[in-house]
Amino acid sequence: MKRYTIVEYTHDFLKCWLKEGGVFVDATVGNGHDTEFLCKGVGSTGKVIGFDVQEIAIANTRERLSRAGLVGRCQLILDGHQNLNQYVEKESVDGIVFNFGYLPGGDHSISTKKSTSIEAIQKGMEALKPGGIMSMCIYSGQDTGFEEKNSILDYLKTVDQRKYVIIMSEFYNRPNNPPIPVFIIKQ
Repeated sequence: MKRYTIVEYTHDFLKCWLKEGGVFVDATVGNGHDTEFLCKGVGSTGKVIGFDVQEIAIANTRERLSRAGLVGRCQLILDGHQNLNQYVEKESVDGIVFNFGYLPGGDHSISTKKSTSIEAIQKGMEALKPGGIMSMCIYSGQDTGFEEKNSILDYLKTVDQRKYVIIMSEFYNRPNNPPIPVFIIKQ
């Protein structure tokens, strides 16, 4: 049996929201795994908008989408996720995916930061349609930020419960600070 990862867990959860013609944002494209998953889920009439601050991440994602025949379903943007409101309107997206930390296989000194990540979450919540979902994989082990993880979790406690439902899970029996999956559903 293979090891069940946070990405598999979030994908399983997100399948309930993915639909033909949907609009999704991959706020941190990385190597394109989530972007490809979203592109397949929105079908030929949907759209995915992917962000990253690293050219290598955009290139890796473009290559992955090209191999899968999905390039036409995705707009890749070399910009920080905190600027997503410059590219999407309020209440216009069905879902948003975040992976906080650093690019797997990349330069570990380049990673998401608490200030821009919290700003991106706030702008993402505004961009969600009512009933839309945001998934977050919060990594904090090794050389990624416990400060970012703690700041994000502290911020999420302050979010208006009348407007958003926040679900946090954990890999309870995994050692060494496993990633934390969090979901936000807009009421």
